[in-house]
Amino acid sequence: MTPAILQVLPSLDAGGVERGTLEIAEAIAAAGWRALVASSGGRLAPELERLGARHIPLPLAGKSPWRIWRNAALLEEVIRREGVSLIHARSRGPAWSALLAARRTGVPFVTTYHATYSEGFPGKRLYNSVMARGDRVIAISHHIAAHVRATHGVEEARLRVILRGADSRRFDPARVPPAAAAALRRAWGVPAGAPLILMPARLSRWKGQSVLVEALALLPGAHAVLAGDAQGRDAYVQSLLAAAERLGVAQRLHLPGHVEDVPAALMAADVVVHASLEPEGFGRTIAEAQMMGRLVIASDLGAPRETVQHGVTGWRAPPGDPAALAAAIREALALPEEARARIAAAARAAAPSIAAMQAATLAVYAELLGVSPPGAGSAAASAEGGASHSGRST
Repeated sequence: MTPAILQVLPSLDAGGVERGTLEIAEAIAAAGWRALVASSGGRLAPELERLGARHIPLPLAGKSPWRIWRNAALLEEVIRREGVSLIHARSRGPAWSALLAARRTGVPFVTTYHATYSEGFPGKRLYNSVMARGDRVIAISHHIAAHVRATHGVEEARLRVILRGADSRRFDPARVPPAAAAALRRAWGVPAGAPLILMPARLSRWKGQSVLVEALALLPGAHAVLAGDAQGRDAYVQSLLAAAERLGVAQRLHLPGHVEDVPAALMAADVVVHASLEPEGFGRTIAEAQMMGRLVIASDLGAPRETVQHGVTGWRAPPGDPAALAAAIREALALPEEARARIAAAARAAAPSIAAMQAATLAVYAELLGVSPPGAGSAAASAEGGASHSGRST
C-alpha cells in the first residue's frame, strides 16, 4: 500500500511550524506517498492543497482536556478512514490527541520538538512532555536536542536531529531582479545609497526589535526596517515608535508590516539582523539570509550558534546589547567588497537547506514503516549536502 502520512497542528496560519508542515507535505507528495494535514485551517491551507496534499479540517486549536479527548476520537476516525500509516505531531495540544489516536490504532507516532517550551506553572512540564513521547522525536537543532535529553531523558535511539532549512529554489540571489529590491527600498522610504539594516521577524518583545532601535542611534545615516506582522501587539509597536522618537531615529526606522517578497527584502538589505533575547529553536530567517548571501548578525545564544560561525559566515553579538550589535553592524558595513563576497559565499554554502530536511524526515518515516526511503538512490544529490545538516544525534 502507498504510505499515507498525517501531520497535525493547530492551524495553518503564518509561522515556522506551519511552513515546515507544508514543506514536508510537499516532499511526501513528491515521493508518491499520500500527504494529509489536519488542522483548524488558515491562510496557508490553499497553498497546502496546491502542493499536492489534502487538508482535513479539525478543531485542533483547542487545548482543554475535553477538546484533546474529543480530537483524539476525531483523529482515530481519520486514521481508520484514510488508512493512515503514520501520524506526525508538530504542536502540544494536537500531539496529545494524536498520541491517544496512534496508540488506539497502532500506527507509529512522530513528534517534532520545535522550542524550549516554558514551564512557568505546575503541570506544564507534563503537558510539554508529549513532544518527547514519539516513537521518533525530531529535534530541529542540536540546541533543542540537548534540551530534550536534559528535560525529558529521551534516549538516543528515538532522537533525531534534523535542522530546519531555507528553500534554495526561492532563496537564490540570481532569481531576484535588482529592480525588485530597489522598489522595496523606495516603498520603505530608504534613500538611495543609505545603509539598510533589515530585521525580518514578527514584532514581539523577545525578538529584540527594541535592541536594534537603540543600536540605530549609534549608526548615523543607517536605516533599519523591521519587517514583520505585529499580530495585535499594538502596544509594543507604539513602544518602538516612542523609543525611536526619543532617540532621534524616527525618520530612519521603518515598520512596513508583513513583507510578502522575502527574498527581495533580503537582497535590498546590506545587513540582516537577528536580535532575539531568548534562545531560538532554530532561526529560519538566519538560514534564509545566509542562503541569499547576506551579511548576518545573530544573537549569540541558542541554535544560531550552529549556523553562524563568527567572522566566517557572519557575526554573533551578545543578546540585549545595543552597543555590541551596533559595533558588529559597523564592522559588517565597513568590509571591503572582496571580504564581503567571501563571507557571503561561505554563508550561502553553510546554510542548511529544505531539501536536506525533507530527505531526512522522509527517512525517519521510512525507518518506522519498514520501507526504503523514497528516492534513496539519488538522496545525496537531492539533499544538497544534507549529510552535514541532519541525521542521528551524536
